[in-house]
Amino acid sequence: MSFSGAIHHFNTITKHRHKVIAHCFKAGIPWRGLMHDLSKYTPTEFCEGAKNWLGTRSPNEKARADKGYSLAWLHHQGRNRHHFEYWFDYNARTHQRAPIKMPFIFVLEMFCDRVAASKIYQGKNYTDRHPLDYFLRAKATRVIHPETSDLLESWLVMLDEKGEKETFRYLRNLRKNHPEY
Repeated sequence: MSFSGAIHHFNTITKHRHKVIAHCFKAGIPWRGLMHDLSKYTPTEFCEGAKNWLGTRSPNEKARADKGYSLAWLHHQGRNRHHFEYWFDYNARTHQRAPIKMPFIFVLEMFCDRVAASKIYQGKNYTDRHPLDYFLRAKATRVIHPETSDLLESWLVMLDEKGEKETFRYLRNLRKNHPEY
């Protein structure tokens, strides 16, 4: 891990985290924003991220290309409930691991995370369509609970069609009236 890679990685994850915090405040879930992605600063995640920093996409992709897996990602997804990969459990009926429906608040945080990531990686080329396009590219192969997928997709479509201001206003009102949490 180079010093330069560590500085660049720190700046990228911090810039991303601050965007997520701002989005979470707009969505009415400020605490989730403040707690977002703190595990990225742990040695397990930070060191691999700094070593594989690319600047235009996740360093986890480079780790996967080099080793076949990303230890940082495995650590991250197991500690952060806004990732759909966290929400798997043993199904007593099928005797297999299966995706389970995510609680509303974590789907909302996932939306904020995806929009922020698109802004960071797309930079000045970002449009409100980017998060939806990214979601749709992997939709056919993603293993996620169908209701969670549909809910997230509906918000990404709204962002594309109605813009950020109206979408966050809708989400904030939805959050106020949602029975969970």
